[in-house]
Amino acid sequence: MTGEERRTAIIELLKCSDEPLSGTYIAKQLNVSRQIIVQDMALLRAKNQNIQATHKGYIIDKSGLCQRVFKMKHEEEDIRTELDTIVDLGGAVIDVFVYHKVFNVIRAELNIRSRRDVNKYMDQLESGVSTTLWKVTDGYHYHTVVADSEEILDEIQTALGNLGFLAKLQEYEPVDFWGQDK
Repeated sequence: MTGEERRTAIIELLKCSDEPLSGTYIAKQLNVSRQIIVQDMALLRAKNQNIQATHKGYIIDKSGLCQRVFKMKHEEEDIRTELDTIVDLGGAVIDVFVYHKVFNVIRAELNIRSRRDVNKYMDQLESGVSTTLWKVTDGYHYHTVVADSEEILDEIQTALGNLGFLAKLQEYEPVDFWGQDK
């Protein structure tokens, strides 16, 4: 089974289940390691599949929301502007992740849907309770963003581009998130 065939099988497993499926369960069904499933999930999510990771496993989001992954690069003082731009245009920031050459994908859930959520997140960062995940990659990071339509995601992408926050993909990265080489 090729990687593409395996990812298609993962989508079918998730579509047929109303319950979250663990990475271990999916791995056993497809006779691969759990780490392969984790990598496949990152690739599928990067290709705009509405797959959500929960504490019980993976589930495909059937709510009808559109999803896109943005690769970002900016300074620490631009975090609030980045997040405010996304939520002001109608997007929700589901997560932040980095692609590390050694550790692969490192992801953290955010679920930022409003300026109130942005303020709470920024308060945590500014209080020293937490630090940004993208520090391990010198500011490069990705966000999974959901919105009610592709048009809203296009507006968000344009606004982030105009701010200079969108980053170019490198040759070692697993997928072209925009469907074209930028």
